[in-house]
Amino acid sequence: MSWGQPRSLQARQLLAASLGLLAFLALAGYALDRAFLETAESNLYQRMRSYALAYADSDFARDGAFIPPYTPPDPRFERPGSGLYAEVVFPNGHWDSPSTQGPLLPVAGLLAANQERFEGPLQITELDGHVGQAYRYGIGLIWDAGGDARAEFPYTIYILQDTTALSRQVGVFRATLWRYLGGAGLVLLLLQGLILRWSLRPLRRVIEELKRVQRGITSRMSEQHPRELEPLTDSINAFIESERENLDRQRNTLADLAHSLKTPLAVLRARLDDNAAEHELREDVDLQLRRMNDLVSYQLARAASGGHALFAAPIAIEPHAEQIVRGLEKVYAAKGVLCEFEISPGVQFHGEPGDLQELLGNLLENAFKWARSRVLLTVKPSEVVPNRRPGLLLAVDDDGPGIPQDKIALILQRGVRGDERVQGHGIGLAIVQDLVRGYRGTLGVRPSEELGGARFEVQLPPGL
Repeated sequence: MSWGQPRSLQARQLLAASLGLLAFLALAGYALDRAFLETAESNLYQRMRSYALAYADSDFARDGAFIPPYTPPDPRFERPGSGLYAEVVFPNGHWDSPSTQGPLLPVAGLLAANQERFEGPLQITELDGHVGQAYRYGIGLIWDAGGDARAEFPYTIYILQDTTALSRQVGVFRATLWRYLGGAGLVLLLLQGLILRWSLRPLRRVIEELKRVQRGITSRMSEQHPRELEPLTDSINAFIESERENLDRQRNTLADLAHSLKTPLAVLRARLDDNAAEHELREDVDLQLRRMNDLVSYQLARAASGGHALFAAPIAIEPHAEQIVRGLEKVYAAKGVLCEFEISPGVQFHGEPGDLQELLGNLLENAFKWARSRVLLTVKPSEVVPNRRPGLLLAVDDDGPGIPQDKIALILQRGVRGDERVQGHGIGLAIVQDLVRGYRGTLGVRPSEELGGARFEVQLPPGL
């Protein structure tokens, strides 16, 4: 598997989830680290301030010398180079705790009365010459010698503490933090892998069912799939059924054509064997050839209109209808038939262009053939189902004599004409019925309420 393009959906999802998890853990670790550091610095500030206030309770001698407390607030102030230092700065000198012996501390000046300053890390030079760092807290105070204004003078107390203890605490915290975050990350990655595998199980089941369909073990996909995969499995089932119907239709067409041609060929063979006269043989050959031509034309029309692409692009209906009507108006110019359209804006046919032309051509030609003066084409959306394209209603009305109720089923049969005196093959409406059935729709015939003749109404169901 290449890093840029994971070959499986599970690997792609796991990679994305892992990167997101790593980013989250990194941000969480950084935030916790900063929070701990700020908390540690705040605790250090409070501790150093308490040390400074402990030295603020000390006194000064008459000559201005600072008198430290008998017991320091922390024993480390007594040990040289302990890392905790105290310094008192006054106008004419300063006092340092015993711990300052050896280290070179940064120079400090007087602060204003009640002024506090917390700063760091600052550089200090340790006893062994090592350059270290320390935080420094200072507070400015005024010494009052019993209300005598001449004896008042400012002084500042500084407390310094090196960063060794704080760095050690931060190091221990960081090691613990990243160890736990790393462990949590591994556990979460494992859980993500298990969750992804569980959530993709329906997809793997779809793949297994597809393999069984390809091997011929099953004929279609099952219905037990999650809601999100139902459109996919429904489309696959529809595609399988459509292809199976197309294959069956092609086989049936070839079988019907062979069966239909067998009789005319047998007649011709019999006439040749009978040694019929030349003119009689010519008449029989001409008759049988016309019959075979009609049969071939019929079977080709049936094969051409039999199947349709399940996911064909939508087709605008009005341009095809106008083209067909212009041709029919020339053929039936003597009748002066007027064709009107009632087509809803934006309505479309989802299928093959040839199917639409066969559908419109046969219905409109039938209407022109029987109409006295008017034909009406109505196209509009029909049934609406959520998350699917709407159905289609296509109807053709004429003002002809109409069709008796008892002959409706008869005229939809192949080779049957409504009137034997009218020219035709009797397969136009049968082709329409086969087309509509291929699109899983219905063809209805009833009296026209608007024009008084017949109304042929095609209902196509909502699509995927």
